[in-house]
Amino acid sequence: MSTYLITGAASGIGAKCAEYFAERGHSVIGLDVKPIGNSAIRSFVADITAAESLEEIKSALLEEGVKLDGIISVAGVHAMASFVETEFSSIERLMNINLLGTMRVNSTFHSLLAERGRIIIITSEVATYDPMPFNGLYNVSKTALECYAQALRQELNLIGQRVITVRPGSTETELARGSATATAALAESTVLYRTQAKHFSEIVRKFTGTPISPEALARLVYKAATVKHPRLAYAKHRNAGLVLLNLLPKRLQCAIIKSILK
Repeated sequence: MSTYLITGAASGIGAKCAEYFAERGHSVIGLDVKPIGNSAIRSFVADITAAESLEEIKSALLEEGVKLDGIISVAGVHAMASFVETEFSSIERLMNINLLGTMRVNSTFHSLLAERGRIIIITSEVATYDPMPFNGLYNVSKTALECYAQALRQELNLIGQRVITVRPGSTETELARGSATATAALAESTVLYRTQAKHFSEIVRKFTGTPISPEALARLVYKAATVKHPRLAYAKHRNAGLVLLNLLPKRLQCAIIKSILK
């Protein structure tokens, strides 16, 4: 029986991953800032932005001689905002969760990772695309997370451990539903971009497409964690419009987006 630590295990993709792994006989240690309502997994209420919170859990696992076959970072938040109007504390919070929180988890629990263990990091389909307006804060955090994953991959590869990224597109979760709400809220709150943000909100609603289920992502994460020869990165449910847009030169991308939103 393998043991996996999963962050963000109280809801969304993280909860489905924890459930999926546990149903297949694996031992799951779930972390979240909210209580985890799944008796099949061992759960800890933990804040990935607070080192002391993670160190307490690590100490408890060390005393028990726990070895992790995988560390799976799912926890993350989303925001729709304009960079120059957003309070910097909001920027710091998002980066502290999406980027630094993942780094903190891996640094804290790496000493518990098995010799051939794997680290799986959930990024986003936008991580490898040029940013869109108003989604830039989230995009920057996920692109930085991809860069971090590659740097960590290069290092851990030297000692036989794997780092794998999973890049989901639109998924039926609270985070995705909150994204639509946040886009509409931005259109009401912005001073500089009222017209553009309103049009952007309408475009997001029309072109996001049907989200996939978190169960589909859980199956993919399980594959990344268990197959003998995993890929370095997996993508699921990519948005065709974003793919095509990113084939264009950056100057042309800017011109198209400005034309659409004005």
